[in-house]
Amino acid sequence: MYNLLIGGAAGQGIETTAVILQKFLKNQGYHVLAIRDFMSRVRGGHNFTFLRFGKEPLYSHSNQLDGIIAFNEETIQLHNNELSEQGFILGDSQFVTADSRTIAVEMAVIGKELGNPRVTGSVAVGVVLKLFGIELKDTHKVLKEFIKEQYIDINEKALLKGYELVESRFLKEKTEPWDSIMLTGNQALSFGALAAGLKFYSAYPMSPSTTILEYLAGKSDETGIVVEQAEDEIAAINMAIGASFAGVPSMTGTSGGGFSLMVEALGLSGMAEIPLVVVDVQRPGPVTGLPTRTEQSDLKFVISASQGEFPRMVIALRNHTDAFYQTARAFALAEKYQIPVIVLSDQYLGDSYATVEAYDLAKVTRVDPLETADSKEGEYLRYRFTPDGISPRLIPGKTRNYVSADSDEHDERGFITEDAEIRNRMMDKRMGKLEQLKLELVEPEFFGAANFDTLLVGWGTTYGPILEAVQILNHENGGKYAALIFGDIFPLPQKLLREKALQAEKIINIEQNATGQLADLIREQTGITCNVSILKYDGRQISGEEIVQKLKGGN
Repeated sequence: MYNLLIGGAAGQGIETTAVILQKFLKNQGYHVLAIRDFMSRVRGGHNFTFLRFGKEPLYSHSNQLDGIIAFNEETIQLHNNELSEQGFILGDSQFVTADSRTIAVEMAVIGKELGNPRVTGSVAVGVVLKLFGIELKDTHKVLKEFIKEQYIDINEKALLKGYELVESRFLKEKTEPWDSIMLTGNQALSFGALAAGLKFYSAYPMSPSTTILEYLAGKSDETGIVVEQAEDEIAAINMAIGASFAGVPSMTGTSGGGFSLMVEALGLSGMAEIPLVVVDVQRPGPVTGLPTRTEQSDLKFVISASQGEFPRMVIALRNHTDAFYQTARAFALAEKYQIPVIVLSDQYLGDSYATVEAYDLAKVTRVDPLETADSKEGEYLRYRFTPDGISPRLIPGKTRNYVSADSDEHDERGFITEDAEIRNRMMDKRMGKLEQLKLELVEPEFFGAANFDTLLVGWGTTYGPILEAVQILNHENGGKYAALIFGDIFPLPQKLLREKALQAEKIINIEQNATGQLADLIREQTGITCNVSILKYDGRQISGEEIVQKLKGGN
């Protein structure tokens, strides 16, 4: 596999260059993983994309580079020490001096000759494709996906020009096209919501969740859904609750700061037993924090958000495949149990691209909020006491019966009450749903050596880095490492954890936060204590290589 870095300042076309290159590699049959590292500014600063590709599935990015595609001199200065001895640096001859590792190309001159200085990225794409011996196919079709119609021809000329400037340096690995798609984590999440039957999405723009709003808005006419940009996050969640009460599958999305504004309305969903899916694409906090960086610091917050006690589920997305299927599942669970389901993602997953096997829609349960009560049978009791805590549901407007919802404590009809006995019964009814929900929990994924003595635990997007670390460590040390990675995280699945903990001599939790929130949750729920923590909270995603280094005692 190969690791490239495409870097420069915001506004230099780094992202467009990266996605075009990714598309060519994907079409060639390669597995691709690309993560974005960018500053919170429109222009300037230092931004870059890690692009990894190879014949085998990819789980984590790498800082050990085979090539640097530099749009400015700063990129070379900052990342030169990460380049392998056999690696290359590609840049404009204005700031790159040709030597054994550099490829100086007059990209700016070529752009001027073609009549548009902004095509330097396409020149770079052509050079890189030739270096790796990748045959040019469907160039016009690929460019059309990412470039405006009037600029396609000139960018195609620039790409072909770059392709002619160099000779192949790396042996082309034979690849076979496979049934893959390439998308970001936020796009995968959006696909999952649409597949489940999403009909209403409301949000206020907040990085890194904004691209969910943008993507769904762009697909609203095609899919027949309503997408509303609300005036703030309080309005966004209340709109989604209202739409769900009216009988359509609904979702809202934000990041931690926006979720802070949503917490009282989250309690309304719980008290009124209105199905709702809430997405939190995490970034470092508190307050504004690092708006364009990644972290896993909202776990405890979303588990306990809003005053009082009510049932909820929290699902952490592990990768681009998970983002599709688990988001779709969140809708089914919210509808079945009439609860809020919180989907935890993060900037690393939300903004990164990956190739994945095409999704199987047959594995998705499409949500259709059917009326589960007989509208003709006497007085309708919206909050009827039932053995499993799930009350029959009618959709207002489809029946003559009065359908109520209340934020106060209420009786079976939905009328406000302060009766102590009814309060107890209603609390028991709502909380009783958790016992049924626990039967549907998905145990954490286990991988590694069967005879392990060291067990790594993680959740969400630490999945890929931990998987790669376990593979490296077992290859080097004869198979003493294994891991459990949680997707369903609250209520906490415990069966497999308790089983594997008995075998482990050492348990190490790996998280992207400062306090080890998963380790605290495990200890609270099970009494199992992690021996060591590997925590990263600088806003950058941990890699498999970093985990290996930490476990070997490095810094």
